[in-house]
Amino acid sequence: MVTTRRAKKRVGPSIADVAKLAGVSSQTVSRISTGAQQVSPKTREKVLAAMAELGYSPNRAARALRSGKFKVIGVLTQRIERTGESLTAGGVVEAALEAGYTIALVQTHEPEKGDGRKLVRRLSEQAIDGLIIVQAGTSTNEQLSLPSGLPVVVADSALTHLFPSVNADQRAGMRQAMAHLIGLGHKYIAHVTGPRNSQSALLRKEEWEKALQEAQLPIIPAFPGDWTAASGYQAGKQIAADKRITAVMCANDEIAVGVMRALSEAGVNVPSEVSVIGFDGIELGEFLPTPLTTVRQDFAKTGRTMVDLVIQQINQGVIAGEFATLIPTQLIVRESTALAGIRK
Repeated sequence: MVTTRRAKKRVGPSIADVAKLAGVSSQTVSRISTGAQQVSPKTREKVLAAMAELGYSPNRAARALRSGKFKVIGVLTQRIERTGESLTAGGVVEAALEAGYTIALVQTHEPEKGDGRKLVRRLSEQAIDGLIIVQAGTSTNEQLSLPSGLPVVVADSALTHLFPSVNADQRAGMRQAMAHLIGLGHKYIAHVTGPRNSQSALLRKEEWEKALQEAQLPIIPAFPGDWTAASGYQAGKQIAADKRITAVMCANDEIAVGVMRALSEAGVNVPSEVSVIGFDGIELGEFLPTPLTTVRQDFAKTGRTMVDLVIQQINQGVIAGEFATLIPTQLIVRESTALAGIRK
């Protein structure tokens, strides 16, 4: 008679193994592995050290069954390579990791054309606890098909009236910037916009127009941009040819860099002939040959606040309807703006 021996399945270290090495109960190990906070720092440190030594990794699915949470936050953004999206997403990732969550991030190029809906569905299938929308252009709730009952926090989108939102106070920032230019005596103030499918770009253009109307100053047709220095450069060539213009309010700092390059090439001095203001407050602006006046927004704080708000909903229940948090902006005056002069 031939007998066979079944190979014994090799298993990794168990909760009991970790508990024995750390000198605590299995229940304590289980609580720490599920993220419980009511554990002393000394005990937590011993247990985590034992986990690391043994190579123990808590089973995520089993943990989710026990707690009802996957400790995963979905993030949807339009184009991660853009400065605002990148810096905000960085704040989201940092805060989420500190809170014990991991991130599932997807990006969309055309959220209004069904791209966003597919990506939201993909995130939902990955079992996320909540969703942060860093950027989704002018997409509506119907276009994205957001799951009912899912904790959601949005920024820079057309969804701020439906879900809790966190945004820089861009209206206040634009009002400060325009008041600065008008106070310097500028009468013909051009604007180079961001892309048409950006809620922030639309808002900044609206505030530029409103400031000119209230000051009873002429409104020059806005020059189209797309957040890039290249688009600012193309607009700057046209601005250099229009000798009425003595100031330019740019939708972001990168556009402002392109505008200044085009003006310099055309022999137009910044700021004695044309003043230039950016928006965002990126580090590069301070180190340009002519340091850039700008409106600084705190992208990292926006991202961190979004994480706080989505975790609050995960733990306490979904907040229905509009719940807006505004992060203050700051006008930083540097050498790229001056009293209105005469164009040569």
